[in-house]
Amino acid sequence: MAQAKRPLASPGGPSLSELQRLNLETSKDGEDTAMRDASEDEQPRKRPAVGDGISAGSGSPQRGTPSPPPRRSRARQSPDSDNQRPPVSNPQLWTAERIPSKRTGFAAPLPSSEDSHQKTPARPAGSGRGYTSRTGVEQMEEELRKDAFDIVREPETRPISQEQLVAEVKGIYAGLVMVEAKCIEVDNKQAALAQQGDPGLLPKLNNEQWQALIALHRTLLHEHHDFFLASQHPSASPALRRLASKYAMPARMWRHGIHSFLELLRHRLPASLDHMLAFIYLAYSMMALLYETVPAFEDTWIECLGDLGRYRMAIEDDDIRDRDVWTGVARHWYSKASDNAPSTGRLYHHLAILARPNALLQLFYYTKSLCVAVPFSSARESILTLFEPVLQATSGQGQYRLPPFDTAFVKAHGLLFTNKNMDKFRLAVQEFLDLLYNHIGRVTRKFLEQGYYIAVSNIVAMLGYGAQDNPLMIAIDEASQEASDSDVAVKIDEKAMKSFQEALYLTTEVIKIVLKRIGDPNILPFIHVTLAFMNYMSRRPRAMRYLGATFPWQPLVETLNPFLAAYTTSDRIEDDAFPLPVKDHIRPFTEDFAMRGLTWAEGYYPPTWFSDDKLDDEERHLEVASMADVRKERIVWLACRISNNGSWISYDRESRRFSTTFMEVPPLDSRVSTFKTDTSTGSVMASEEMLDSGVKIIEEESDTETATEENKE
Repeated sequence: MAQAKRPLASPGGPSLSELQRLNLETSKDGEDTAMRDASEDEQPRKRPAVGDGISAGSGSPQRGTPSPPPRRSRARQSPDSDNQRPPVSNPQLWTAERIPSKRTGFAAPLPSSEDSHQKTPARPAGSGRGYTSRTGVEQMEEELRKDAFDIVREPETRPISQEQLVAEVKGIYAGLVMVEAKCIEVDNKQAALAQQGDPGLLPKLNNEQWQALIALHRTLLHEHHDFFLASQHPSASPALRRLASKYAMPARMWRHGIHSFLELLRHRLPASLDHMLAFIYLAYSMMALLYETVPAFEDTWIECLGDLGRYRMAIEDDDIRDRDVWTGVARHWYSKASDNAPSTGRLYHHLAILARPNALLQLFYYTKSLCVAVPFSSARESILTLFEPVLQATSGQGQYRLPPFDTAFVKAHGLLFTNKNMDKFRLAVQEFLDLLYNHIGRVTRKFLEQGYYIAVSNIVAMLGYGAQDNPLMIAIDEASQEASDSDVAVKIDEKAMKSFQEALYLTTEVIKIVLKRIGDPNILPFIHVTLAFMNYMSRRPRAMRYLGATFPWQPLVETLNPFLAAYTTSDRIEDDAFPLPVKDHIRPFTEDFAMRGLTWAEGYYPPTWFSDDKLDDEERHLEVASMADVRKERIVWLACRISNNGSWISYDRESRRFSTTFMEVPPLDSRVSTFKTDTSTGSVMASEEMLDSGVKIIEEESDTETATEENKE
């Protein structure tokens, strides 16, 4: 690395016309002239294949020169033939006297006496591949005697100075910029041609032109690789290491070296399929190499590997097994990237695309990408690819096949998200609620995952899918905690309030049905996610004005108390500290990874809770019997925290039981309006008048039922 890189052939690099006219020079025998054996002058060339077949080096069965007539093999030649084998003076190729005097412990075994007396005929030079002349053996023996197996114990290394590193980086960057400019020019020109007219009418590129374009982009990837190795050298100064970040080299490598060319290839499918496959494999191997050798940008390499896996998956139409394999590869890299950056919504958006055709999992990832610290706004357009087919199928304009349970849930969220045809929302919710109870009993353990998919999606719906004008989003905003109620009321839109009320209705009714399955261990992840959200909201009084009056506290208490019957260590759930496992081994739940990164799960887990990076995707979804008791402990601990933050439920330390005196407001219907917008505060809450009216309605219904029973008697 002491010397600078050699300059390119021309300052501007090859032009597009030169790339199109590229023609590899070949010899008459169809071999590349640059690949000739350097020792062909010393030994005669191999005799060409003859006969009726086609030689291995011929590119076509129709050759320019006629084949020579077939010749008889040496085994069939007559005794009188002149081509007799030459007499052999010394047929032995190896004897004991020729063994070098100095040997290591790995010397080859000596030949036996029988082998030494066998006469091995010498083969003439050039008679076939694998034959070595006697002169070559003697030369090899002479070299072995000279070397005498002297082994260098340690290679000689020379340190590199900072000046040499700087000069090397400058030389690499100069060549990189030139190749990058040529790649940008070629890609932009091809993209402009694709935008001008029908892609099917684009001028077709021949094989040599495609190879030239691939070679150009491969050169750029190699230049980037050299730049990263030099700038991130162990002896490089901090200023030299910062150059890659300063000039955004990882992003430039992906954009100009890989992504632009992949899009060019994609727009010319299916003619460019083979070339696209070759380039994807090339780029994937380069990214894998950088992932191993340049760990400073590990997060970037991981996401790029996921993108390349998704490209490979998307173009696979012939073999469904290959498609599944590359889907798993892309999902693996995106999951690994989300572990390193759990608050980046873009990664969950990519996982949502890979989740097809699992509609519940897709909806979970789409909604999560909108409700993290760094939301991915483009997911608002991508999520329509999930909603629109379902909404159009129900309106008779299309056909979309999903299980009825998934269809009803996706339809309800589609109406909420688009905020269109809301008159059909309650009907869709009721259709989903009618299927929910029996669905949990039918799928059994599958609801361990489906439960937190549904819980997270409903919670994000209450948050307006991350919309800033959502009442609950405004309530949990740190700035709004110090603002007055009148100031907060100005920010709330009436349309956003109506959407929030409908989302709250969906969430509350789902919780009620799930809590009816007392003793079912498959609903524990759903309850865990729900209470983690309520624990976060219970520390924000303004937010609990919207949630406290309608949450089903009494069914929750009836579900929690059986958990305490067999629980002996009450000090763990009464302590404010997170209930760490008794043993040192930390094993997060599957729903822990699902909640990680969400805005309302911030501060819930200890800093080292996800530090075990040895768990792969399969181990994360592995459920063992002992997890049920640990989940119950976590759920009860969350309930104790909620009881300490407010008066919605209470926990008695002596009797070790939960109770509630909080009056649940009846659901929205035509008789009683649960919600009321206070003109002075602008907040939606259950007023005392509404509670009284709800109690009166319940008493009237009770009196009516009593009178009916008396009439029957």
